[in-house]
Amino acid sequence: MRTRPAAVAGSFYPNAAPLLRTEVRAHLRAAVGPISSLRPKALIVPHAGYVYSGPIAARAYAPLANRRDIRRVVLLGPAHRVPVHGLALPGVDAFETPLGVICVDPGAVRALQALPQVVVHAGAHAHEHSLEVQLPFLQETLGDFTLVPLVVGDASADEVAEALEAVWGGPETLIVVSSDLSHYLPYDLARRTDSHTAQAIAALDPALDHVQACGATPVNGLLMVARKRGLCASLLDLRNSGDTAGDRTRVVGYGAWAFSEPAPAGSDKVDRGQTTTDTHEAKRDVLISLARGAIARQLGIAMTRPSTAVFLREPGASFVTLRHRRELRGCIGSLEARRPLGEDVEHNARAAAFSDPRFEPLGAHELDQIRIEVSVLSAPQPIGARCLADLHGELRPHVDGVILRFAEKRATFLPKVWEALPNPRDFIAHLQRKAGLPVDFWHEELRALRYTVDSYVESES
Repeated sequence: MRTRPAAVAGSFYPNAAPLLRTEVRAHLRAAVGPISSLRPKALIVPHAGYVYSGPIAARAYAPLANRRDIRRVVLLGPAHRVPVHGLALPGVDAFETPLGVICVDPGAVRALQALPQVVVHAGAHAHEHSLEVQLPFLQETLGDFTLVPLVVGDASADEVAEALEAVWGGPETLIVVSSDLSHYLPYDLARRTDSHTAQAIAALDPALDHVQACGATPVNGLLMVARKRGLCASLLDLRNSGDTAGDRTRVVGYGAWAFSEPAPAGSDKVDRGQTTTDTHEAKRDVLISLARGAIARQLGIAMTRPSTAVFLREPGASFVTLRHRRELRGCIGSLEARRPLGEDVEHNARAAAFSDPRFEPLGAHELDQIRIEVSVLSAPQPIGARCLADLHGELRPHVDGVILRFAEKRATFLPKVWEALPNPRDFIAHLQRKAGLPVDFWHEELRALRYTVDSYVESES
């Protein structure tokens, strides 16, 4: 059996199996994602040394731990060392890491070799790290699977998209695109640049360049297929090497995204009257209907509750935001999961409509004019900052919601606030004011926590 041996073990990650397994598991344990049962069809994951990008990569891989349906991984990454025209297969039967051997999928290889843009180029794979660093995470989370490895060189996004379509498969196939973001920019400029890249990926806009992402070509190909197939992109993490390791004069950006595809028509499962909803759109419809119904019933307007979805019975914390003509009309929420998510959403919807002290109670005549957003929060995690500058540096703009606590004072900003306050210092200063604390206040007993959010916004009629 022809095997491509590990080339960057001992440099990008540990070369001893026990040490490697321990490090990968530590990153996975530390990865805290939003409360969601979305099952990603595709991922974008960074590929630097684990000390730099491991925490961000783990945010994408952690949800795969319970995915026993995935049996094949299509893995694409950019060529860093050897120029190649098109997309390169390795011409081997297996890849090896300190955690074991992964067989290459022969059926997928045959399907790809029928495409003119796909070549066999062992040299392009021999020392390429962009694919290899993903393998230990996949081995730890998925166990047994076959691999379809492609190094992407001089190719178009259309050619990448065509190759992806050829091996897209069903739920047994996971697509992973390996890419870092901006390279060697000053810290603040890198944050702004990577934030713009994140917005383009969220919009499924396949127009990234190689300044924005070294893997722009495979990323753009994935975005083309994602748009065609109606996938939804979820940002899981966005940081850079200045946040994880190294100085902030010249940093490399890292991001992690999950792409979920809509369920086929008629595929919703019903079990003893409980509906299982797996797509973002399906969850949105249930949560918005639940919140709107709770407000309507409080106003004396008859409105039927939606079918009881399984995820609503799990403990959850939520915020419900009401807007009228895009202006805030009420926002109330919970920071900790102390009751079933469905009950929490109904409670907070009523509170946002009738108990937000900043606004008059909602009138029945306004019900059809408001637009509802339900935000589902992950469990808050402490931020280990030793001073205010540390706190500013630890924050992930457009990803983190933040809680500040000091004595009896407490306040939070949802991640959406980053749209108005993109600078971490401004973000924290306004949050301090909200908590009733002086701007630039610091005390050893000040506690900062972060959480992430799955947001579900009511579509405009």
